[in-house]
Amino acid sequence: MDVLTRQDVRNYPPRQDSVPRARRHSAWLAVAWGQPELASDVALLTSELLTNALLHGSLWDRYLRVAVQLTGAVLRIEVTDPKGERRPEPRAVSDDDQFGRGLHIVSALSERWGSCDRVVGKTVWAELAHGGHRGPR
Repeated sequence: MDVLTRQDVRNYPPRQDSVPRARRHSAWLAVAWGQPELASDVALLTSELLTNALLHGSLWDRYLRVAVQLTGAVLRIEVTDPKGERRPEPRAVSDDDQFGRGLHIVSALSERWGSCDRVVGKTVWAELAHGGHRGPR
């Protein structure tokens, strides 16, 4: 039996207004692809991954790419930025810190997440399994 794969790829300029645009579009895709129960998690994961790329991996003249893919029971969000030298790592934060929780949120919401090098830059991804366990294993 063939597994249906659905995929969408969009490029966004490295600006703050790209984050809500990508978040809304990714959530819309989850609903359009028959996974409305994942829409809010997809929106939050997209927002966190794209915000990290914007803050730590963007260059003013290079687009950021958001890819969303549904294959079988897994919905995957990928964000690609042009700076490969900064690897994503969760960091310790205190209650007073304003930033630094993004990857902790990604880890808590996703089944798995990680990053991979590209010829130029890197891709950071997170996967959700619909109908299954949520959170790290």
